[in-house]
Amino acid sequence: MKIVQKGLADYQPIFEAMKAFNLGRDEHTEDELWVVEHPPVFTQGLSGKPEHLLVRGNIPVVQIDRGGQITYHGPGQLVIYTMIDFKRRKTSVRHIVSAIENGIIATLAEYGIEATAEPKRPGVYVDRRKIASLGLRIKNGSVYHGLALNVDMDLSPFTHINPCGYAGMEMTQIADFINPCPTLAEVGEKLTAHLSTQLTPKEA
Repeated sequence: MKIVQKGLADYQPIFEAMKAFNLGRDEHTEDELWVVEHPPVFTQGLSGKPEHLLVRGNIPVVQIDRGGQITYHGPGQLVIYTMIDFKRRKTSVRHIVSAIENGIIATLAEYGIEATAEPKRPGVYVDRRKIASLGLRIKNGSVYHGLALNVDMDLSPFTHINPCGYAGMEMTQIADFINPCPTLAEVGEKLTAHLSTQLTPKEA
């Protein structure tokens, strides 16, 4: 699995690049993990409802084609887009979601943070506070979009929305548990390693 470092990048161009990658790939295309950090942006998924945006400020809102509802991306958050062939895995969407969640949980465990997944609420939680969100789209037999792990960021924009459609959802981040907090690059290296293990097709 190829790791692609995108750095700090505006959301819209990355979104367009994801769609183009998905459209242009074939059965020989190598799977990729795109590691990104975004300037402040709210993204509204296919099932998103306008009323879940509670405060209309200066942060742009982008309508996108992943599952789920509204979430926030911003500096200090690690975003990884999972550009993977779904057909190659011969598995279920639930299995892909669980593999991503397990990769996040294993990464947090390396920092002594005990995290869990909740079957009815996709994502990863620490003491019922959400530390990572995920949303996927499957098109042309392949997966794109991915996950966002809060590392060391300003969490206040999450109070401007109902995160992932849940009113009053409390958010947390790695920096709430570790001082000094590891860098985004360090966390990204660990997380991409775990995701590569979790998402590698069994027949590979």
